[in-house]
Amino acid sequence: MSKTPFVVIVCAAALCAGLAWSAEEPQARAPVASGSAGAAVQDRFLLFDGKTLSGWREVDFSRHGQVRIKAGGVLELGAGAAMTGVVYTHPLPRMNYELTLEVRRTQGSDFFCGLTFPVLTNSCTLILGGWGGGVTGLSSIDHQDASDNETSTLREYAQNQWYAVRVRVTPGRIEAWLDGQSIVDVKTEGRRLGMRMGEIELCVPLGVATWETTGELRNFRLRKMD
Repeated sequence: MSKTPFVVIVCAAALCAGLAWSAEEPQARAPVASGSAGAAVQDRFLLFDGKTLSGWREVDFSRHGQVRIKAGGVLELGAGAAMTGVVYTHPLPRMNYELTLEVRRTQGSDFFCGLTFPVLTNSCTLILGGWGGGVTGLSSIDHQDASDNETSTLREYAQNQWYAVRVRVTPGRIEAWLDGQSIVDVKTEGRRLGMRMGEIELCVPLGVATWETTGELRNFRLRKMD
């Protein structure tokens, strides 16, 4: 995989982005109540209902695999000759939010979760199991992929094992956890954040993709933050 230039993130107003999303929020998504009893705050949303692709569409990657919904509220991204993925089609917050989901690799040996998520006017991708199966990190920071920047780590991922993923985007910071363990904690002020150029850009602003690998996801939620 060759290195390519990246889009420079433009520092827009996070508050304006959040307000714009709230004004356009579709009613099709099911809110999940949070907060204390009797004072539920509608700040959590189930992004994938586990039954349909409502709010999503398959990404037209070249030589992609099959996308299908399985029992138990599972979305399967089948192994293709390259990438297979889905992209979210509803408006989203671009700052002050948190994503949670569960993912696993069932076939193949490369990344089973390429989670693309918005950061103000741009997007980044959290890679789990890339570059032959173990590389974990963000693509891209200061023109460097997940294999080369300071977020890069090597991890072993067991086949057919579910992993809990959490990503938090706040002003000047991106954090991520895997099964409750911190895997990314990077200050973004003054950094160049962007997508790797190529087909992965079709997952903007929010999407999930695999590379020559079958991956599954479930319990995909978004939580707005103050």
